[in-house]
Amino acid sequence: MRVSKILGLDLGSKTCGVSISDGLKMFAHPYETLYFDGDLASLQAPLLEIIEKENIKEITLGLPKMMNNDLGERAQISMEFKELLETWFSVKVILIDERLTSVSANRQLIDLDMSRKKRKKVIDQVAAVQILQTYLDQNSFKR
Repeated sequence: MRVSKILGLDLGSKTCGVSISDGLKMFAHPYETLYFDGDLASLQAPLLEIIEKENIKEITLGLPKMMNNDLGERAQISMEFKELLETWFSVKVILIDERLTSVSANRQLIDLDMSRKKRKKVIDQVAAVQILQTYLDQNSFKR
């Protein structure tokens, strides 16, 4: 029997950072950054490939709330994407508050003395790791 894993997604306007849990669902790891032209449907095929290859049963998706807890345009897009993901793949999708994850991820990479050019390539993956790790930490009792 294959071990199932959890996927973490950080949806941007042109990129989607992807992270994945280990088999024990304790740790999140960077996976890849998917690039798209703004059409969410173009993410279906590459995500399906990852879901099948990695035996994904749940997806965590960042919900970019505003600092005052309001849901802006980006949050609405994430909620629409959640519906698409559930329709496409018949998997449970959990929205995770992602306020400041990109800021925190950028700080981590700067602390590692990573150049701006290299940071740009991995920032979405690092943010996706933080989204997924938040979920894993909150649900450690379910193991």
